[in-house]
Amino acid sequence: MDNRCQKQVGSNYKLLKMKKLILFFGLSIFCLSGFPQETGTFTDPRDGKVYKTVKINGQIWMAENLAYKVKDNCWAYDNNESNVATYGYIYSWKAAKEACPKGWHLPSDVEWSLLTDYLGGESDAGGKLKESEMIHWKSPNEGASNETGFTALPGGYRHPNKTFFFLGYVGYWWTASESRTGRIYYKFINWESSKVNNHENSRTLGLSVRCIMD
Repeated sequence: MDNRCQKQVGSNYKLLKMKKLILFFGLSIFCLSGFPQETGTFTDPRDGKVYKTVKINGQIWMAENLAYKVKDNCWAYDNNESNVATYGYIYSWKAAKEACPKGWHLPSDVEWSLLTDYLGGESDAGGKLKESEMIHWKSPNEGASNETGFTALPGGYRHPNKTFFFLGYVGYWWTASESRTGRIYYKFINWESSKVNNHENSRTLGLSVRCIMD
């Protein structure tokens, strides 16, 4: 083989090797980025607050808890307004149904299920939704990766007796759906599990809200 042929073979080999490396790193980036997502922002025209948003499997969610103060049945955790910037407000179910801005709504139980099913089912979805650091979650914040960009936070809840519980330990979110007994379905994620739990309770509880785009 003459020198010209040797150079051509060497050049082709290097090109093939480079293509393989590009493919490898491209796949690595895809795998490390978790679930495909599109991020953005939304400005609530009512008060000018800017929310992060994330598109997951066709659904566009606010990537923060709602922090719009409605007239009634809306509380800051421990009645301390400094908690609102991080955790948003806590709402009764009636207030939650009316709190999302125009073009957005309180997600139904079905819409939550579409999200958790896409993430592998309720038993694993919580970890993919939770903020991954332990800035706000207590240790061990089991399974938290936040690979969806949803950034679920442990905002706790308000009991009808006006006391507050579980800030840093559990995040609770209303759905728009009633059970057959007239109670309301809600979702919660805690600090020691990767599960998204489905439960039902009184509409007078105070829980967080994540709005979903219409």
